[in-house]
Amino acid sequence: MLEDIKKDAAERMQKCVGALRNELKKLRTGRAHTSLLEHIRVDYYGSEVPLQQVASIAVEDARTLTVTPWEKNLVPAIEKAIMKSDLGLMPNTAGTVIRVPMPALTEERRRDLIKVVRHEAENARVAVRSVRRDVMNELKDMLKEKLVSQDDDRRAQEEVQKLTDKYVAEIDQVLAEKEKEMMQI
Repeated sequence: MLEDIKKDAAERMQKCVGALRNELKKLRTGRAHTSLLEHIRVDYYGSEVPLQQVASIAVEDARTLTVTPWEKNLVPAIEKAIMKSDLGLMPNTAGTVIRVPMPALTEERRRDLIKVVRHEAENARVAVRSVRRDVMNELKDMLKEKLVSQDDDRRAQEEVQKLTDKYVAEIDQVLAEKEKEMMQI
């Protein structure tokens, strides 16, 4: 029973780290990467669908992405969706291929983005600590109902704390990597 609780806690904490990685993929670093456009949704015959379901996204060079729609009539809708996104990108169309140049980031913009990255990392840490709190409450309830001994409860709490420390350290590592990536020119 305690093993199941610890395994569940580890899975939930791992999901927190995964969610942080996905959020950080969306932040622009000045270099072209296909994940920048993955969260964009396009109006496709009246329904909103992810961009990668209606077009292929590729990296042309270090500062340019290309979007090739499966259907020619989707070009204006994809252009519009990219312009409406919060990325501040201006697509250029050449026939059926949409080129999305990545403008160079200014030092000030990089600093602003690092603040956002740190905020996202703190949110992930809070989520991991929230998982820890839930598990600790569950252990406390089990102790009250005498489903586990005090020794088992104490050991389980120590293991949950070690898990928490491990995943917080992983979040810090992801944060450091992203900050380093964003400060490169």
